[in-house]
Amino acid sequence: MGVMTAPAPAVLRPLAVKPVAIVTALTAIPLLLTANRYGYFGDELYFLAAGRHLAWGYVDQPPLLPLLAKAMDALGHSPFVLRIPAMLAVLAGVFLTALIARELGGGARAQTLAAATSAVSAETLAGGHYLATSTVDPFLWTLVLWLLVRWLRTRADSLLVWTGVVTAVALYTKFLIGGFWLAAGVALLACGPRELLRRPALWLGAAIAVVALVPTLLWQATHGWPQLGMGAAISAEVGSTWGGRLTFVPTAVLAAGFPVGAVLLLYGLWRLLRSRELRFLGWTTVLLTLVFLAVNGRFYYVAGMYPVCWAVAAVALERGEPARWWRWVTTWPCYALSAVLVLPIALPVWPREWLTEHPSLPAPVFAFAEIGWPEGTRSVAGAFARLPEPDRTAVVTETYWEASALDRYGRDLGLPEPASGNRGYATLVVPPENTTDVLFVGKDPRPLLGHFAEVRPIGEVDTGAAMPSQFDGVPLWLATGRAEPWSELWPKLVNTHT
Repeated sequence: MGVMTAPAPAVLRPLAVKPVAIVTALTAIPLLLTANRYGYFGDELYFLAAGRHLAWGYVDQPPLLPLLAKAMDALGHSPFVLRIPAMLAVLAGVFLTALIARELGGGARAQTLAAATSAVSAETLAGGHYLATSTVDPFLWTLVLWLLVRWLRTRADSLLVWTGVVTAVALYTKFLIGGFWLAAGVALLACGPRELLRRPALWLGAAIAVVALVPTLLWQATHGWPQLGMGAAISAEVGSTWGGRLTFVPTAVLAAGFPVGAVLLLYGLWRLLRSRELRFLGWTTVLLTLVFLAVNGRFYYVAGMYPVCWAVAAVALERGEPARWWRWVTTWPCYALSAVLVLPIALPVWPREWLTEHPSLPAPVFAFAEIGWPEGTRSVAGAFARLPEPDRTAVVTETYWEASALDRYGRDLGLPEPASGNRGYATLVVPPENTTDVLFVGKDPRPLLGHFAEVRPIGEVDTGAAMPSQFDGVPLWLATGRAEPWSELWPKLVNTHT
């Protein structure tokens, strides 16, 4: 028996406003309290830098996040202000998860369970702390899924047009939602309801998304389609950082939250695959997992499918359908346990000094990429000021994180605008032609060899007590005697896909 067989609109259960609002408010509390802790994440610094060079596209992403970062930075120069959209996206995602459960016929308990499961997910809470594509994109997927599930219940075709509008916004965040629609199309053809594919409103929505995407596609075309090369770069990065294909599925499951989110994710997927009208969403989840596994993508690429799995599981639990032996998973002690386990690894709940004093303390995975950027920039600025000819010296960094940090904090310290041949930063800044020397910030100066008369070490970045830090200990090099014009040299130093 399926979880849902397209009930009539009158069957819709009342919205559990109070309990869902309480869950959403409880989720907001730790996000608000920790939003200004530690500092900007490396990618956030990059979005701020890219926002100072607005374009219709970038080597590594569409333009929405840089535009959003620029807008928020205009309101206030702090991580808290920058992260307001991320917090709102996460809180809206919690609420939307409850709405999906409601569309599936869930009452107050199912809606509350669905919202609470989203709230104790590591992916949800960590996403609320960073303005990142991995936060905004899953929220937009959740919105698309709610519209689709609502269409299944009401058959109101205007909802399909709105899926196209939301898809257009998602495509300006990340191109991954295109994969969702391809996988969903295959699943619909295989197991239905094929009626969805015959609706003109769906194709009108698709046309809206395609037309809206034209400007960024033109940017990609005129720049040689650099986005196509990012897949290989991410695959290589995942292999060295995240553990690769071997850990993809376990990490994706655990990121849903342990024990509650992981259990309801798997049970919800099983329920989707057994549902007559929702089966295509189950197979879409499976197909996306297989594709992202095959290309060695990042585990959070499938996070947009979590909410519908949680919602289906919550509705089944409300109806008393699962086996009794694991119903204890959705009791309040387990939700409390999930919250206790996830908070220290998702949010910076500890003072920064504690991480230095107690290295074994559980900390957010990316704490090292938030700490030490201002201190490290001061160290670089000091080294730059001691150079024999600073006016004729460009600053070039090995990674886009380092360049972004120097761009953010170095302008008031006498540093010139930094350049980097790494990822999307390569198209933002080119060293000025009147510079003959380079202060290189990075571990590997080999790309400079043969293009300068001399390359020698002159020190390293010191972040002091701001630890743990990605920036601490990064070597500094001085390259003197540039042998060719920057117009010829810079393309040789650019490596946008590493």
